[in-house]
Amino acid sequence: MKNISAWAIKHPVTPIVLFVVLFFMGTVAFIRLPINLNPDVAFPEVYINISQPGAAPTEMETQIAQKVEGSIASIGNIHHQQTYISEGNVLIIVEFNIGTPVDRAVTDIRDAIARVRADLPQGILEPQVRRQDNDGGTFAIYAVTTTGMTPEQLAASIGRFESSWIPRGFKPWA
Repeated sequence: MKNISAWAIKHPVTPIVLFVVLFFMGTVAFIRLPINLNPDVAFPEVYINISQPGAAPTEMETQIAQKVEGSIASIGNIHHQQTYISEGNVLIIVEFNIGTPVDRAVTDIRDAIARVRADLPQGILEPQVRRQDNDGGTFAIYAVTTTGMTPEQLAASIGRFESSWIPRGFKPWA
């Protein structure tokens, strides 16, 4: 089997038959792929809300946000983290990698907050940790605008575009 290309040139029928069979199997598999309007894709997110009435945003950042973020940083599978600070309120949104169980993520976040709870100011309200379920909702929204067409012309143009990429017989409302 050192020189497979030379063998294939001398005996072209076997590689051609193999190619045709694989092409046919691939075409059949592609046609049988299911189409789903709302695929089962969950983006596991956890929201943490910590309030201290009357505290300035700079105090909220140094006394609460930085400590909680530091504790959360030790958790694995974090894809993205955002912190919003306003007067008397800290909101931390932690997005985990797809496939991470949301219940485990919430438990890990609660454990991380419990580790630093003693270091947080005494006047804060109990930290609120809640999961955000994003599965089953709208996956993408598109907006279209133009200055060269009337709304009717734009709607007709979008209708032609949709009919060119939405599979025939696909009924999302069924």
